[in-house]
Amino acid sequence: MAFIGKLLDDLGTVVKVDEKRVYACGMSNGGMMCYRLAAELSDRIAAIAPVAGTIAIEESKPKRPVPIIHFHGSKDSMVPFEMAKGKTPAFMKLKGVEESVQTWVKLNGCDEKPKTDVLSKDGDEMKVTRSVYGGGKDGAEVVLIVIEGGGHTWPGQQPPVGFIGKSAKNVSANDLMWDFFQKHSLK
Repeated sequence: MAFIGKLLDDLGTVVKVDEKRVYACGMSNGGMMCYRLAAELSDRIAAIAPVAGTIAIEESKPKRPVPIIHFHGSKDSMVPFEMAKGKTPAFMKLKGVEESVQTWVKLNGCDEKPKTDVLSKDGDEMKVTRSVYGGGKDGAEVVLIVIEGGGHTWPGQQPPVGFIGKSAKNVSANDLMWDFFQKHSLK
């Protein structure tokens, strides 16, 4: 966290940075890092977009609500959608997707019941649903994008290797992140 903080400080000396629009996105361990950034640098990170990564820290104590859009395949074998009790190695403190999302729904003061819609279209190979927990403090929201049957992949991209699972090809995580980030700046 100290390194990222120093990196943000240094970056501001080299290029013009809108400090109200600093975002984090990452996949797998990078997604876990996003959650940690939201918990520990919420005064500097406007919103996050983890892909195939869940909370991997004991406690999240942000200074402010942090909007989150989380992408996850229901058949992810590397960071499972649901963590089975006793199946996670002792050195890993991963939470499941639902626990990660619900942690931030509470932290952000969002509505407990989401509004859900289907993003995929007829003829798409995979069903993609979006659940939006709105009504949070300072306009914060938590959005969960679930790729039914999806693996440890980035939605909208062809997986580089087959063993990580399938990916939604007609729903772009990049586009959804961009739209989400445009809606949320640091308050």
